[in-house]
Amino acid sequence: MPWVDEIEALASIYEQEFSIQSNTARSYGIIIKEKMHEVYLYWTMPGDYPSQSPPSYELSAPWMDRKTKEKLHQCLDDLYLNNKGECVIFQWVERKGMFMSKPGKIGVNRKLTRKNQNVAPLNAVHNGPEITHGEVIVDRKSIFQGHAARVNSVDDVKAVLATLKLNRKIQNAKHNIVAYRIEQRTAKGHKLVQEFDEDGEAHSGGRMLHLLQVHDLKNTVVVVTRWFGGIQIGPDGHITNAAKQAIQQAGLLNK
Repeated sequence: MPWVDEIEALASIYEQEFSIQSNTARSYGIIIKEKMHEVYLYWTMPGDYPSQSPPSYELSAPWMDRKTKEKLHQCLDDLYLNNKGECVIFQWVERKGMFMSKPGKIGVNRKLTRKNQNVAPLNAVHNGPEITHGEVIVDRKSIFQGHAARVNSVDDVKAVLATLKLNRKIQNAKHNIVAYRIEQRTAKGHKLVQEFDEDGEAHSGGRMLHLLQVHDLKNTVVVVTRWFGGIQIGPDGHITNAAKQAIQQAGLLNK
């Protein structure tokens, strides 16, 4: 059910801020923080959410004046109406700027997309192989980003994963799918080690490994992070595309 996936995504990404008021009543809460300000959002999902009815919600922000709070309510309602039939709580929470804007500045920027947000810094290095982060792919509020690196051992693969997960958003993503191929020298010659981990995203890791095999890539690891946006997409190829894009951006296809 879409609302279950939405709750799981919020609980994963906002582990410290998310709270369950009542699973039976489908009531939850979250603390939205920005600098010195906090907004408490509480909501209950009716039985026909999101297909027919919106969630009922309450806001608690003692620092916010009445007019600002009224505008914020209007913005949240507009977001629901503009996305009727879809899960909307995740969108509300991700639009932190609406909650923290100064009086008179609140509004929904309908041109805003996650493509313009830096999910992970480019070419990050942290005591291990250099990691190249691909561009973000957005579809129906789910977000996909590939990461690629040249590696020489399974320990290098572990170092890449550890470095990526220093980023809290990556650590708390719904899926971090991994595939790698490493050519190792042995006393008898060369040995090819190739593995994948789908991290709960069925068939994705095998496809990523197949991508490495088709291009005969060795000593390469590719990771695709997926942040779930509340809508089931199905097999649209975004994971493979994100993986290939990261590999190309890292220049590994030409080496």
